[in-house]
Amino acid sequence: MNRMHNSASNDRAKDFKGSLKMLLKRLNEHKAYVIIAIIFAALAAVLNVLGPNFLNDLMTMLFDQNGYEVSDVTKMGLIILCMYLVAGILGYLQGFLMSKVSVGVSKKLRTEISRKINKLPLKYFDSHSYGDVLSRVTNDVDTVGNTLERTLSSLVTSSVTIIGIPIVMFTISWQLTLISLLQIPLALLVVFIVVKFNQKYFIKQQKYLGDVNGYIEENFSAHNVVKAFNGEEKAQQTFDSINNNLKVVSRKAQFFSGLMMPIVNFTSNIIYVLICLVGASIAIKTNNMAFLATIITFMTYSKLFNQPVAQIGSISGTLQSTIAAAERVFEFLNEEEQPDESDKTLTIENVKGKVEFRHVNFGYTPDKQIIFDFNFTANPGEKIAIVGQTGAGKTTIVNLLMRFYEVNDGEILIDGVPTKDMNRSYVRSLFGMVLQDTWLFEGTIKENLRFGKPDATDEEIVEACKMANVDHFIRTEPKGYDMVLAEETNISTGQKQLLTIARAMVQNAPMLILDEATSSVDTRTEILIQTAMDRLTKGRTSFVIAHRLSTIKNADKIIVMKDGNIVEIGTHDELIAKGGAYKELYNSQFENGENF
Repeated sequence: MNRMHNSASNDRAKDFKGSLKMLLKRLNEHKAYVIIAIIFAALAAVLNVLGPNFLNDLMTMLFDQNGYEVSDVTKMGLIILCMYLVAGILGYLQGFLMSKVSVGVSKKLRTEISRKINKLPLKYFDSHSYGDVLSRVTNDVDTVGNTLERTLSSLVTSSVTIIGIPIVMFTISWQLTLISLLQIPLALLVVFIVVKFNQKYFIKQQKYLGDVNGYIEENFSAHNVVKAFNGEEKAQQTFDSINNNLKVVSRKAQFFSGLMMPIVNFTSNIIYVLICLVGASIAIKTNNMAFLATIITFMTYSKLFNQPVAQIGSISGTLQSTIAAAERVFEFLNEEEQPDESDKTLTIENVKGKVEFRHVNFGYTPDKQIIFDFNFTANPGEKIAIVGQTGAGKTTIVNLLMRFYEVNDGEILIDGVPTKDMNRSYVRSLFGMVLQDTWLFEGTIKENLRFGKPDATDEEIVEACKMANVDHFIRTEPKGYDMVLAEETNISTGQKQLLTIARAMVQNAPMLILDEATSSVDTRTEILIQTAMDRLTKGRTSFVIAHRLSTIKNADKIIVMKDGNIVEIGTHDELIAKGGAYKELYNSQFENGENF
């Protein structure tokens, strides 16, 4: 929750033109569809603009004192009907094409974000809430997609209409045309003022929407903790505060955007009245009753002209929200990635499992160093336990070993080869991991167990499950290994842990990292987990982050860490006999029931 407000929070757009340019670049991949859609939208607008002019000719014919031919009236009516029919078809086709473009661009953006997530260093997710990232994938991309689907064609239609209507109107009556055009300067002035003033609220709106999503995601994932500590009221108060921030900026953004339509409509109604008054005056002075048809036509054009003017005002508000959303998407896509290591092809032919830390120094931030001149060697096949109080640097050692983070100074070697000289994906493939958080994705048990080794055979999976003491549990389920694990699947924490151990056994990596977590399971399950872990670590170099010190008595070496430094190294018996930091930790754990 404390990471939530690290997302973009500037009041103004960082790069409005740049974000718009990048958005248009995405459209370039669908250039053919966009051009055809624009042509269809323009043609439909032209036909809609010409329609009232033909109606004017029809009404002038009806007002003619010399009478009219029914065939001429019928012919004119059919022409008008066909014009509007073709305009409707073209409008549908351009809408269909822009929908296709919108879906394509949205799909491409989500794909880019998904790939970006896999390329970002772990430090990015340590400083940004998952809800904020999720908001960029869903809400922000949806905002961009919806705008492309509705706004681009509307902008073309409105532009053609605003240009076309005055041209046609001038051919009918220049006096009434000048009156109609009075609304343009005022409407543009209103749009300019509102757009300039309102952009900051749309930026904040997208930012606070990410905050809301982040908080909801955090609380749903820990709802049992919230309930256990009776924290519902406090959680609700915090959510209300964040939600209120969203409400305030959204209300301001929509309020100022909403001003445009009423002002444009008010101006249009005044123009509407002036057309009637001036037109009637001209008809009376010229004693030309046929001019009444012209007045009706201009009233139609005035109403038609009002729509694109109001649309442009509405589009400007939508465009602000879209650029704000696009900025957040492109901001994420422009985040610094892990360096490309495709050129690093160095591998170890026969991995023995010797791991060396040589003068390693590391800090998550430049001003906060955690690991100081760390030196240690794990020989092949040894079980290395890492113990220490919270914040001692246990997990940091694992993060450096897996190259989730890079060391500031010094180096880590595997069988004499520096890990920095090998591709990080290859380094990670050398380690099997069993974490404290028993992560399993939605899918069958078999699919979950194959996650680290997609080509594993059914025989390998069954054998791994037997060694992990989980085969019996799986076979008692109705679908066995084809049982689908989902969020609502009712399996215990211990059973999940055994499955993650089986997954590591299937992977069969030469080395292991174990976040040994058995504190939340019953004694029988703890014995099963411990037995499975012992089988898993046999013959492999293993690093165990120890929580229960009683489970690591058989470790070959125990590293005792404090404030990023190794304070003691030895076996369980050696360290107890020494009577130092380890003995103090060991005794305090059994006296107070603490875990580390």
